Amino acid sequence: MKRLDHIVVVDVEATCWEGEPPPGQENEIIEIGVCLLDVATLERGEREGILVRPVTSTVSPFCTRLTSLTQEQVEQGIPLEEACAILRRRFKTKERVWASYGDYDRRQFERQCAASYPFGPSHLNAKTLLAVTVGLSREVGMAAALERLGIPLEGTHHRGADDAWNIAALLGRLIKAARSGEALRRTT
Repeated sequence: MKRLDHIVVVDVEATCWEGEPPPGQENEIIEIGVCLLDVATLERGEREGILVRPVTSTVSPFCTRLTSLTQEQVEQGIPLEEACAILRRRFKTKERVWASYGDYDRRQFERQCAASYPFGPSHLNAKTLLAVTVGLSREVGMAAALERLGIPLEGTHHRGADDAWNIAALLGRLIKAARSGEALRRTT
């Protein structure tokens, strides 16, 4: 049975490179940011970042500049299967609607977690939802979306827990506007 008490907002950070990945390496999840959005009150719960130890890739200097995560930090992380178990157990992700900003996060979990996929079938793409709600001609990045809605970006952009927190604020604003009949204006 689907629980509609909270939306589990998720943002992943993955290994990345300025150009092509080195031979034998591919994008792997290195951080899972989570923030619960209370559906009734639209209040955000605590944000949490779960560091994940990569198996086949390393954190490049480019990745560290983008995310602030280092190889030493992610080596202290937990296996992805354990992180998925935490999502299922603590956040009830098999039973709740979950959201991310765009489809990258959903696709990354599908690619890496075939046997231990932690989510149920209900996924909200907040990036597309924002674009169609506001009437944009194209999707925009998370920082630009927050700016369009007058929401300050909190924390470090491209850190999973902080991005999940900010996406939850954006999603809460969209839901609040829909409930009140408020028109969100298009700024470009």
